[in-house]
Amino acid sequence: MELDRPGRVLSALSVVPALAVAGWLLAGLPLLLLGWFAPLPAGLLGLAAAALLCWAGTRRPVKLEATWRQVAGVVAVAGASGVFNVVMHAEQVIVRRDPATYAQYAAWIARHGSLPIPTQAAAFGGADPALVFRSVGFYQVDGAVVPQFMPGPPMLFAVGDWLGVPFAVPGVLGGLAVLAVGGVVARLAGARWAVPASAAFAVSMPVLYTSRSTFSEIPSLILLFGGLALAHDALARVGAAGGTGHGGLRPDSSGWGRGLLAGLVFGLAVLVRVDGLRDVLPVLAFAGLLIAMRRFARPQGMLGLPLLAGLVVGAGAGMLAAYLLARPYLSYLSGSVNPLLLICAAVLLLTLAGTAAAPLLARIRLPEWAPTAGAALVVLLMVGLYVRPWLQTVTRIPTTLDDRRTELMIEQTQQVNGLPIDGTRLYFENSLHWVIWYIGLPVVVLATVAAAVLVGRLLRDGRPFEWLLPLAVVGWTTVTTLVRPEITPDHPWAARRLVPIVIPGLILLASYGLAWLGEQTRLRDLAVRRGPAWVSGPGLRRWGTALAVLAVVVPPAVTSIGTAFDPVERGEAAAVAAMCAKMPPNASVLIVERVTSDRFTQLMRGMCDRPAAEVVREKGSDVAPESQVRRLIERVRATGRVPVVLAAEAGQVSPYGPASQVMALVSRQDERSLVDAPNGTWSLRINAWMALP
Repeated sequence: MELDRPGRVLSALSVVPALAVAGWLLAGLPLLLLGWFAPLPAGLLGLAAAALLCWAGTRRPVKLEATWRQVAGVVAVAGASGVFNVVMHAEQVIVRRDPATYAQYAAWIARHGSLPIPTQAAAFGGADPALVFRSVGFYQVDGAVVPQFMPGPPMLFAVGDWLGVPFAVPGVLGGLAVLAVGGVVARLAGARWAVPASAAFAVSMPVLYTSRSTFSEIPSLILLFGGLALAHDALARVGAAGGTGHGGLRPDSSGWGRGLLAGLVFGLAVLVRVDGLRDVLPVLAFAGLLIAMRRFARPQGMLGLPLLAGLVVGAGAGMLAAYLLARPYLSYLSGSVNPLLLICAAVLLLTLAGTAAAPLLARIRLPEWAPTAGAALVVLLMVGLYVRPWLQTVTRIPTTLDDRRTELMIEQTQQVNGLPIDGTRLYFENSLHWVIWYIGLPVVVLATVAAAVLVGRLLRDGRPFEWLLPLAVVGWTTVTTLVRPEITPDHPWAARRLVPIVIPGLILLASYGLAWLGEQTRLRDLAVRRGPAWVSGPGLRRWGTALAVLAVVVPPAVTSIGTAFDPVERGEAAAVAAMCAKMPPNASVLIVERVTSDRFTQLMRGMCDRPAAEVVREKGSDVAPESQVRRLIERVRATGRVPVVLAAEAGQVSPYGPASQVMALVSRQDERSLVDAPNGTWSLRINAWMALP
């Protein structure tokens, strides 16, 4: 048992992040729906649920072949990543892009514990056609304000608000993600490669980027890779159980429990991101395969129902939250969500049909050339994605207001980057090249080789079976993401699409590729025979490992070095606090300029605790008409409150009273690069002026 202990410790530690996150979300969602998401009830129930799931998922951990040095290495990389990103955290609270929307979402539920957000129209003399309560990231629906996005990440980020460290949670989650990835690599490629794989993942720019601010990608990654680890452990547990029982199987409660937890953790990815529904589709098909295997008395078949049950519960919680708390967001994404739901239904029907027809399908024998053809298709697919920029230019003709804003932003970015002006360009054809920027060509090549080898082996004899689900999840999400990233293509912004599955998945496959190359005796013998004298058996292993580590870790580190030590949007929290302090306690804030409204409307409600609304502008104008503003000022005065006019420039508020500057922020923001990896930051200036009529 003493010899097994390091591997068992790594096995247990690497699933704790996913189980803890799952427990917190499971406890937090009903509290949020009931309007009771407050520190005491959430702390009591959330910590209890997290502890219960961690106990259930780590008792009797499976054995991994690992040394204490390897365990310490993975933990050290994870810890260093967490500390580094907490120190280098961003302070994105002024709403310009998604992180600040998440930050405002988290700040609201941390302080109020409920949704939707009231418009507080009474503070302006009641509802008025000239008042707009929506803003970027926040919809106005049925007399209330509904945040964009799923509630999972804000429920996690709210912990930082309660503890007084709102910018620390993303970095902590980033460190936990490193631990989760290292655990999956140790299980599937060997603990020998877990440390370099963890390091390559931790230093890649997209991971640094999303670990420093309130993004949803890191929590999603924790759940998805935690699910892969738990599914692997469940298969290992029932495989070790063997024996017979009902239907030729011997029950193993530990295996069943891990299968249930794996499905639950996978399903809760939907509570974090709507895209999680796509990411877990292979899990649904895999559960159907396991159920079919039960008909042939295969030990793994006993995991099908628990895995499916957990998946249904977790994904069901996510869809319920989407319907009750994010319905406008679903409507906004209907163009992609509706086809995704149809795909889910099709996969479900095919899974049911395949399960029912399992005896007939089992008689089918693949032709001898199938493994070779499958491996070749993997290589051809990656080659096709690589040469895609020379064969295709992806464009989109704007049809909505958001599309037109994106077109304008792309044109402005093209101008700064010195590129031809064409706002319809999406640059999606470069998606595989984005991956190469961030993790290097060696990792992509090794991952391609590994995927080809695994596909060939699985088609030949169904082994290694423990790789079937990870390969399906990584392959499916990687291909669908790279074909259509569906994101504004400036970097590092667009790099976030690669974080939940693509980058860690390719690093996982590359690690297996290194392990596979190390097992090729013919290559080793050739190197010993024809290489220099110092290339002996042990020497080859040492030098091969060193070169492999350099090939995997150095390219992402080189790309990241340009931005790794440059935190962005620092000073926003202090600037916002100072602005809030200048507002009268009983102020009703009328925002009369478009950009200021986008940035500050929800911030005023959530962080300054002042009712805020935008005054409707005339078409083509960025500033509200003076007559409307004066009329609304009188309506506010009639309620006994103090009207405050807010805008970006002094001249926009001076008609209503003496102008005073309440924010003059000078900071740094992310670069916006379209055809190269970002290597620096841009300046950022945000001004706000106030008038007290």
